[in-house]
Amino acid sequence: MIYCVEDDRNIRELVVYTLSSTGMEAEGFEDGEVFFKALAERLPELILLDIMLPGEDGLTILKKLKEDKKTRDIPVIMVTAKGAEYDKVSGLDSGADDYVAKPFGMMELISRIKAVLRRTKKKEEAELLRAGKITINERKHEVEVEGKSVSLTLKEYEMLKRLIHNKGIVLTRDRLLEEIWGYDFDGETRTVDVHIRTLRQKLGTAGEVIETVRGVGYRITDGQGEE
Repeated sequence: MIYCVEDDRNIRELVVYTLSSTGMEAEGFEDGEVFFKALAERLPELILLDIMLPGEDGLTILKKLKEDKKTRDIPVIMVTAKGAEYDKVSGLDSGADDYVAKPFGMMELISRIKAVLRRTKKKEEAELLRAGKITINERKHEVEVEGKSVSLTLKEYEMLKRLIHNKGIVLTRDRLLEEIWGYDFDGETRTVDVHIRTLRQKLGTAGEVIETVRGVGYRITDGQGEE
């Protein structure tokens, strides 16, 4: 889904029509108020944001988007007036991924959108941690097993992330306690074992990559663990 925030109805409808005709799902909004209402219902893959808007201007909207953790990673292409260099620089400095100047050609716009989406996808791929059937998206703080979301507690998540980051390396119970619970944590190392057990249960068969190293700790492998 691509959101187009543009107060000029003709431009807005043309952009939405063109994107739809090229296989992209798109929706248009005339101002920031209706845009933010839609944003609360569904997050888009990319936002086309005109700078000159009634009410809040595009730069103000961009600032709000980048300050909100739910929307700060959504790529934004700013739409500026021809020759408005200050607006272009301000937009890029505020976190915009690209800009197009009016009047613009539809083919140029589509090309820029595809380029930004490709860069975003590559960046997201670089932020993924994988072990067997398990995938962690560190940016979104999400865990999936074969594409299905798995709900973990913060401690379970941090433990899994550390194990995958150190794939093949044995992490002792004491080290896990220190890094996840803190140096002054008074619990016994059995706490780690309990969390590993529940973590494996939540991961199902994918949890087999968490191997128990007797008398030492745990590590992520490609094989099955032993108790």
